[in-house]
Amino acid sequence: MNNINAIVLAAGAGTRMKSKTPKVMHKISGVPLVGHVVDLLEDIDVGKTSVVIGHGKELVEPYLTSRSVNIVYQEKRLGTGHAVMMAKETIEDNEDVLVLTGDTPLLRVETIEYLLAHHRNGNYDGTVLTASFEDPTGYGRIVRDDAHLITGIVEHKDASEIERSIKEINSGIICIKGQLLKRFLEALKNDNVQGEYYLTDVIGLLSDNGYRVSGYVVEDTTEIMGINNRVQLAEADVIHQERLRKMHMENGVTFLSGVSSYVEKYVIIGADTTIEPGCVLRGTTAIGEECLIGPNSDIVNTEVRSFVEVKQSTLLDSLVEEHTKVGPYAYLRPNCRIGQHVKVGDFVEVKNASIGNGSKVSHLSYIGDGEIGENVNIGCGVVFVNYDGKNKHKTTDKDGAFVGCNVNLVAPVTVEEGAYVAAGSTITKDVPEMSLGVARAKQSNIEKWVERKAHLKK
Repeated sequence: MNNINAIVLAAGAGTRMKSKTPKVMHKISGVPLVGHVVDLLEDIDVGKTSVVIGHGKELVEPYLTSRSVNIVYQEKRLGTGHAVMMAKETIEDNEDVLVLTGDTPLLRVETIEYLLAHHRNGNYDGTVLTASFEDPTGYGRIVRDDAHLITGIVEHKDASEIERSIKEINSGIICIKGQLLKRFLEALKNDNVQGEYYLTDVIGLLSDNGYRVSGYVVEDTTEIMGINNRVQLAEADVIHQERLRKMHMENGVTFLSGVSSYVEKYVIIGADTTIEPGCVLRGTTAIGEECLIGPNSDIVNTEVRSFVEVKQSTLLDSLVEEHTKVGPYAYLRPNCRIGQHVKVGDFVEVKNASIGNGSKVSHLSYIGDGEIGENVNIGCGVVFVNYDGKNKHKTTDKDGAFVGCNVNLVAPVTVEEGAYVAAGSTITKDVPEMSLGVARAKQSNIEKWVERKAHLKK
């Protein structure tokens, strides 16, 4: 959107959170509060965005450096007006400046677009996003004149009894013409209860000098919910999760007992996929179409392609291709690539490994630092022995190989194409193509041994 300069205020300490983590870095739906606001501005495509940081900047700044924003510092936190002053050099005369707070993660794109359209279509000098609350305690009150224009915003602590009876409140989101904002920032004073420079005082100065200030009333008051403590954080998370589930369901996803599953903001889910109870889908996870996920699966930063079934399993930073079944109780650790029509069964752990199309690892095995080809069978209890106490080594099972139960493959080792490994073997050398590898002692039975050791039964 042309000529929009967005300034996000994110320097506050958030003491009521009772946390070492800065308030704006607390998360809902897997994304820091300030991240939700930056996402919104990216969706609107504003001309430029500045984020004012202060408290906990050593934690906030690294997160913001990955985003397309200008970082501004407020070393002394002397109020919202002072925070905007820190970004004054970014403001140009011919643009509208949109000021938002970094702790309002529930704002919708449509609401801000309507606010900006209202501001510009009415040719207002300033526009405030407002809401009406039955109990407005703690919020700044909107004061209007007979023409319904806003003449001022009075903070709750500074408000008179009459002003406190006003139901319409300030959301903290304001749009002002750049030239006027720069002019009246210089006129701000801190002669109030808090001893701070209030950005809201600019609204009164605009009105006092004959400029027109309007208010755009948001219908859904949850959108302007600021997060000041853990209770509000949890409440906002519930609301955001409901929105995300609704969005996915409208796109063709089924949630069985939806409230018991948790889906983070950046997760993608294809149509006709079913999410069963207790699932947690996190990070940049992408689920394809017609999948069955759950119950109680935890999937993080993983691509699960279409027609896959995952049950009661954990998948981390991996890829699962079409028509594959994972679980129950499987564990895919980072950097795994599981091919098509593969079976990774119960209590199988896979780490830094690939499994080719049509292969099966059905039970109780550890596949670490390995490469399994196509149509390979890995029997129950197989271990890829990948660590020599100092370094990790690779095991390779080529196409069509068959590894029997309770086998140790001591890396580095290769089972060549079509080869077999006998159950109970510990393999330390390569098994040639189409051969049988056996590495176990010949069985011998000691007769009457139990009778001679009868005392062991006592």
